[in-house]
Amino acid sequence: MRSVQVVRLEGPSAVEVVDVAEPVAADGQVLVDVRAAGVNFPDVLLTRGLYQYRPDPPFGLGSELAGVVRAAPAGSGLAVGERVAAFSSYGAFSEVAAVAADHVVPLPDEVSFAAGACLPMNYLTAHFTLAVRGRLRAGDTVLVHGAAGGIGTAVTQLARAMDARVIAVVSSDAKADVARAAGAHETVLVDGFKDAARELTGGKGVDIVVDPVGGDRFTDSLRALAPFGRVLVVGFTAGEIPTVKVNRLLLGNTEVVGVAWGGYALSHEGYVHGQWADLLPHLRSGALSPVISQTFPLERAAEALATIDERRVTGKVVLQP
Repeated sequence: MRSVQVVRLEGPSAVEVVDVAEPVAADGQVLVDVRAAGVNFPDVLLTRGLYQYRPDPPFGLGSELAGVVRAAPAGSGLAVGERVAAFSSYGAFSEVAAVAADHVVPLPDEVSFAAGACLPMNYLTAHFTLAVRGRLRAGDTVLVHGAAGGIGTAVTQLARAMDARVIAVVSSDAKADVARAAGAHETVLVDGFKDAARELTGGKGVDIVVDPVGGDRFTDSLRALAPFGRVLVVGFTAGEIPTVKVNRLLLGNTEVVGVAWGGYALSHEGYVHGQWADLLPHLRSGALSPVISQTFPLERAAEALATIDERRVTGKVVLQP
């Protein structure tokens, strides 16, 4: 089968599409014929050996996919020929993938394979962010950084589906259009977002800030909070990990909350399936519909990764074998 492999730890240009043996399912694994795979920022980090998971090259790349079950273990609840979405540590950018049964979920007929490939990482993260770590309640106001990206659009759609008000932080008018299309009620530019958010909330501030970006905007995120508000730390795509002056938390009765969905979900069997059950009604209704900016064939995987590496992406990038 064809598979995208990292052959040197030199960035997106060092990936190659090569012929490798098809995987053999181990105990508890499902074989999936891959129809589409989602491309994520951690995939870029893996091409440079900068992610917490650091395999030695060559290794298969890709962590989320959608496709059709080829074989499934007894008791998994999955049937041959069933449409599914799934996530894995590696190997999604291939024609066939072997995935732990606990990480495979049924894909509704209303959702395309391309859209399904964008769901596992971002939408399960969004659910953990808002419903669990953020303790979101109907009527809350949520400020979303990086709102035109994959995580940002997922958080925006889910927050709106949960009856929250969404203020999207963007860096351009084009990205504001993407955020509004994803469901944001208002958009503000990065420069001056704190004051804009205060003005939009009548001086009160926002209940939740979702931050997958990090960097120098963090202090103003704290200042944008209402009393008892919380900043949810999802990641650091800006590269810089900010520090917290805890006196700000004391004075404002506010919180900084870490969000590490993967570490929690992987250590709690069945957790993902509970999350998926919560998301299914919104998927079937169309309230959750991934924003796909570009789709590439498998052979152009290096180009797909480069679009993310160079910050040229809104929404999600998809590979199709």
